[in-house]
Amino acid sequence: MKNPKEASNVYKNIWALALMLFALFCLVFLTKVGRVQFPVSSQVASVVLFPFQGGISLAVSEITTATTFISDVATAYEQNEALKKEVEELRKENLEASEYAAENERLRALLGYKNSKTQFDLIAARVIGRENATWTSMIIINKGSADGIKDLMPVVTDKGLVGHVVEANPISSKVQLILDPRSSVGALVQRPESRVMGIVEGDIGNAQMPRMVNIPMVADVVEGDMIITSGFGGVYPKGIIVGEVKELKNAPGGLLKYAVIDTSVDFQRLEEVAVIAASREPPPAPLPKKTGDAK
Repeated sequence: MKNPKEASNVYKNIWALALMLFALFCLVFLTKVGRVQFPVSSQVASVVLFPFQGGISLAVSEITTATTFISDVATAYEQNEALKKEVEELRKENLEASEYAAENERLRALLGYKNSKTQFDLIAARVIGRENATWTSMIIINKGSADGIKDLMPVVTDKGLVGHVVEANPISSKVQLILDPRSSVGALVQRPESRVMGIVEGDIGNAQMPRMVNIPMVADVVEGDMIITSGFGGVYPKGIIVGEVKELKNAPGGLLKYAVIDTSVDFQRLEEVAVIAASREPPPAPLPKKTGDAK
């Protein structure tokens, strides 16, 4: 066991070595920064401290590399988030641009219809809702009595007949579609060789396709015939397209048949309409009297 005197000498040696290393480290540091010029001493210090400098340099290099990596990762993350945000904004702008383009195209078509149908005074309106209980039968538009809308005014698009106003409120109106089973539209076959008349009404068994009823079994009606309004009934002007005959079926009783109509208007995608506020379309000629009828 070492005596106290030997232990004290060991501690003194350790402190001396530490002070010497610290002095050499300071000497190297001052030499590097150019404050002290001792070429010989600098060389000696470099030789003595070379192993320590290598370790310090390696440690500094590793720390610098790690710091750079962390900085690069943080920068990459920020850039990625910025790019995600930019992509989302561009996607949103693209969707909005597509929506505006589609709306503009529909409005141009409606304007073209208005310009071509000079016999009508049209009020453009936008579909703002549907009644839940009568989804396929009733829509709500954003124009009402304050805009000149009245009950029984026909509603159309550039494609064809939509229905008619059943309730005009100050700033909105309810429109009954021709798909409604309660609807009744006087109609006829557009084909000149036919001109067969009937009534178009909604079919409770087929919510998307109305039917033209009261067609005699021998009447000249074939699949592909276009159906237009006849003008009879006092609500719808003559000549508005209703749709195309998709199928012919026999009605109960065997004396009549009916035609299933594929409407020209896509009611599932109905967004803008036009209300016929006034019509200068001449009324249809009265039906010829049958032989023997009273004059």
